[in-house]
Amino acid sequence: MKIASGGIQHETNTFSDVPTTLADFQRDSGCGPDFSGGVVIEERFADTGTIHGGYLQGAHQADIELLPLLSARAQPSGRVEQAAYDRMLGLFLERLSKVLPVDGVALDLHGAMCTEQYDDAEGHFITAVREMIGPDIPLVVTLDLHANITPRMSEQADVIIGFDTYPHVDMRERGDEAIQLLARIIREEVRPCQSFRQLPLLTMPPMQCTLREPMISLMETVFAMEAEPGILTATVSMGFPFADIHDAGVSVLVTSDGDPELAEQKVSELADRIWELRDQLQPQLTSIEDAMQYASQQDEGLVIFADGSDNPGGGAPCDGTVALQAMLAADFQGGVVGVLHDPETAAQAHAAGIGAEIDAVIGGKTDDQHGAPVTTRARVRTLSDGQYIHHGAMMQGLPGEFGPMAVLVVGGVEIVVSTYRRQLLDRDMLRIVDIDPRTRRLLVVKSAVHFRADLGPLADTIFDADTPGIHRPDFQCFQYDRLRRPVYPLDPDLGT
Repeated sequence: MKIASGGIQHETNTFSDVPTTLADFQRDSGCGPDFSGGVVIEERFADTGTIHGGYLQGAHQADIELLPLLSARAQPSGRVEQAAYDRMLGLFLERLSKVLPVDGVALDLHGAMCTEQYDDAEGHFITAVREMIGPDIPLVVTLDLHANITPRMSEQADVIIGFDTYPHVDMRERGDEAIQLLARIIREEVRPCQSFRQLPLLTMPPMQCTLREPMISLMETVFAMEAEPGILTATVSMGFPFADIHDAGVSVLVTSDGDPELAEQKVSELADRIWELRDQLQPQLTSIEDAMQYASQQDEGLVIFADGSDNPGGGAPCDGTVALQAMLAADFQGGVVGVLHDPETAAQAHAAGIGAEIDAVIGGKTDDQHGAPVTTRARVRTLSDGQYIHHGAMMQGLPGEFGPMAVLVVGGVEIVVSTYRRQLLDRDMLRIVDIDPRTRRLLVVKSAVHFRADLGPLADTIFDADTPGIHRPDFQCFQYDRLRRPVYPLDPDLGT
């Protein structure tokens, strides 16, 4: 049995003015400038907490010949340049054509990628693959929990399997599930009947977290449904709201074994349950001033301020300074801000050396939506090459890099700056600059939710930040022109 695999992963924030280039994918994919497949993908992802890690695991367990053709990804940002997308899709299709015939295809996609030409880039990608392999070859797609799933995606894929967790700590499991189910379809042990439902609902990242209610209870409903006779898999996709496209928002899929009526019944039940929770899925935000006051009143314990408005994992620049400015103005003691994307300051610190004092201009260099640059005298405390391995539950075992990093000290605040833009996911990404969050009072993270997988257990209290930015969890800050309407909560009459 031969299964081809591959895909492109990008979460596109259409409110960002920073385009995503081919060079971004070449830098972030970890497979070389030519996006090497085969053994390069196998060596990079084997035994890692990733989708392709799960593909490889499932193929090994089921004695399947997996043919990994392409794994391309870039940090979330603005629309993908069309030439970059066309180049990567062309590579995948060229490689797929050379290995045909295959028994099945598994696509590792995100589900919220937009290019200069396509609002539904994944729908276009899946369709191109379907046209090459024909209607009879099984095609299973894995998507992020933030996918903006479209009718076209559902129509072209035999089965779509989305992540069950946010933070995304189940990627390996979902990849394994996809390969195991694909093998069952190929052996004609099951006949997938997939039902899709799109809700008129947008939700913001903080309350999509599956470590908090109401998502805990919602996912328990999903798991119970998947355990019912005749149900192969069920997916809740909470959507990516920072994309002004027609199909942004929440959707659900249920796949039954040869019973379309059962799939329709269950997808309706799941959609109705989410609609009942619509008001509980809207976040409450806290200012940095209130977070500092709270932290100052605690005798011990870490407070985390989740600056999701500047979350690079959702396309923000990761160099916002609003929280930093407030902490410096208040002469806050025991604070850490990081990791800020500031290659100029990182290079300046490396040139000066440990112990030197520099006149730094920190952050605020990408746009004017996340705070102005902070001009200050700072001491260089730590330098690092930025190399790390994810040791937390999310993407466990996968290597990564920030590029040259530095810790700058201004008063009682440590500022971590990096050359590359990365979301702070686990404590190892701070350990490499000799910071143990458990010994600090207030940690400002450039993340909305993913930090909770590994850093969250270290905190006594976590606040969702009330800060400005293109990833701010506040619908009043965004003008939607392409989104289908009516949609809740933009059109509150839908809730009555």
